Amino acid sequence: MRWTVHSEEPLYTDPWLDVRTADVEITGGRRLEHRLIRSAPGAGAVVMDERDRVLLEWRHRFIPDVWGYEIPIGGVEPGESPRDAAAREVLEETGWRPGPLRPLLHVHPTPGISDSEHHIFFADAAEHVGDPLEDWEAERIEWVPLADVPRLVGEHRMPSGTTVAALMYLYGTGRPE
Repeated sequence: MRWTVHSEEPLYTDPWLDVRTADVEITGGRRLEHRLIRSAPGAGAVVMDERDRVLLEWRHRFIPDVWGYEIPIGGVEPGESPRDAAAREVLEETGWRPGPLRPLLHVHPTPGISDSEHHIFFADAAEHVGDPLEDWEAERIEWVPLADVPRLVGEHRMPSGTTVAALMYLYGTGRPE
C-alpha cells in the first residue's frame, strides 16, 4: 500500500538538512506521525585505474565513531550538475582529477527516514594534481584492489552504505563499458 501524506511540518531546518514530522495514513485508514529528513542530493565517484584498483579515502566518522574506506562523495551545490559535483568532490577530497565520468548507480541510502539521494559515477582514469584541498576529509588516500572489497566489507572496514552499494555493484557487474 502506498502511504498517504496528509501534511508535513518542519521541526528543524538549516542549510544542510530539514527535519520534519509528517501526518501519514497507512493500511486500514490508520494514521501516524512519522519523522523524516529532507536533504540536498549528493554525488560521488568510483575511480578505477588500469590495475582494477579503486581510489578510496580512509577516514573517521564521528557520529558512529568508526574508521573505514569510502569513495569520494559530497553535496551537489545549487546550479551544479551531479556529474560536475562528483568530479569536484573527487578532486577536492583526494587530489586526483577523474577522467570522464559515466553514471554507475543512483541510490537512496536511507529511504525509510530520508529523501537523501546519491548519484554515483564511474571513471576509469585519474590524474594526480596535488594534495587534497581539505586536510580533514581523510586520514589517507589509497588505491585499493577491487578484489579486496568483499573482504573489507565483511571486516566492517567500509561503513558507508553508499560506498558498499557502489563497490559491490561494480565488483558484481565488472568494469562498465
